Amino acid sequence: MIIALKMVSAISQKGKRPDESKSETTIIMLPSDANPKGNVFGGVILKHLDLIAGLVAKRHAGHANIVTASIDRMTFLKPVYIGNALILSARLNYVKRSSMEVEVKIEAEDLDIGERVLTGTAFVTVVALDEHRKPIEVIPLILNTDEDKKRFYEGESRMMTRLKGAGKVVA
Repeated sequence: MIIALKMVSAISQKGKRPDESKSETTIIMLPSDANPKGNVFGGVILKHLDLIAGLVAKRHAGHANIVTASIDRMTFLKPVYIGNALILSARLNYVKRSSMEVEVKIEAEDLDIGERVLTGTAFVTVVALDEHRKPIEVIPLILNTDEDKKRFYEGESRMMTRLKGAGKVVA
């Protein structure tokens, strides 16, 4: 048993596949989540987006404290209403040293007719911190599929753009 645990620990130190950290959650939207006309507040959606992005990053980083550094432009493509199921699907696209990009797809499902619509997509940058609140290195992503590789390189490009926009030197 101890040998098996050591092997699992050694394997996990080498990296994880994006599928090992992905998550999906579904939440029913209630009157307290919306304005008087029934439209769900954008802030409610952003709260759930931030929560699931943090969960995905925490699954990847393990013991580290996870904090949100940025959320790329969030455009609400379609409204979400009271009574809709808010469905968030999140996966890790890119890992640098201590920062990670999590892609979150947001859908609304009209439960009366069973129809889903895409309401938005966002890219959340999160950072792993140690117990002293300093950035800590996380394990790399293992890229087995062409899709994983494509998402990784697109994420890397977005990360470079974010860093340039923040006035940080990109090497």
